Amino acid sequence: MFSHVMVGADDIDAARKFYDATFAAFGGKPAVTDEKGRLIYQHNGSMFLVTKPINGEPACGANGGTIGFAMTPEQADAWWKAGQENGGTTCEDPPGPRAGSPFYLAYLRDPSGNKLCALHVLG
Repeated sequence: MFSHVMVGADDIDAARKFYDATFAAFGGKPAVTDEKGRLIYQHNGSMFLVTKPINGEPACGANGGTIGFAMTPEQADAWWKAGQENGGTTCEDPPGPRAGSPFYLAYLRDPSGNKLCALHVLG
């Protein structure tokens, strides 16, 4: 259904540090930068992009929005750790299975406040 996801960032260098580290935790490659300065990540047929907002306003996380990435529990733990070590902040509960659900989840906010989730379906 989706071709790509794009998020805004005011500090592209901080975003690169964060996303290069967290994507490496699940086998992703570092960003390629296009002619407009956007970071482009490609992995398993999907694209994730980071850009300065084109309207000149400050970047902000979507209130109520979350972007999810599929990975194993081990990758989720490494992703969560790498995120905290590279400018991200933890949010919600620590990584792990959620009571009453078939999911293993880990949550972070990137340096611009975008909420991200590592998800694995258990079973």
